[in-house]
Amino acid sequence: MSLVGGPVLIVDDDAAVRASLKFALELEGLDVRLYESAPQLLAEKALPPHGCIVVDYSMPGMSGLELIDALRLRHIGLPAILISGKVNDDLRRQAERHGFRQVLEKPLEDSQLLDGIRTALADSP
Repeated sequence: MSLVGGPVLIVDDDAAVRASLKFALELEGLDVRLYESAPQLLAEKALPPHGCIVVDYSMPGMSGLELIDALRLRHIGLPAILISGKVNDDLRRQAERHGFRQVLEKPLEDSQLLDGIRTALADSP
């Protein structure tokens, strides 16, 4: 059960990344839900009204940017954090235009992701 703000939705095509994020975030008392693709998340009948999304930039079929655009078209405004193996200024600008709160480079280190998630959950609609 999440301490505040709802679940953390992790969308990443890499099973090892999903598993490690789930483990680390659940240790912090967060409710974590895993999705291996953007279409899998979009197929959810009822997404939570509160929470946040951590999404990989590069996934087969639909990028993290496209996923957030699709969610926004459905009026789902959960705060989103983008993670990527390669982060540059262009990607940061694109992510900002698509409404991402934060962009982090893999491998994820220190407490940046957890801090970003906590802030997003506190601000979740």
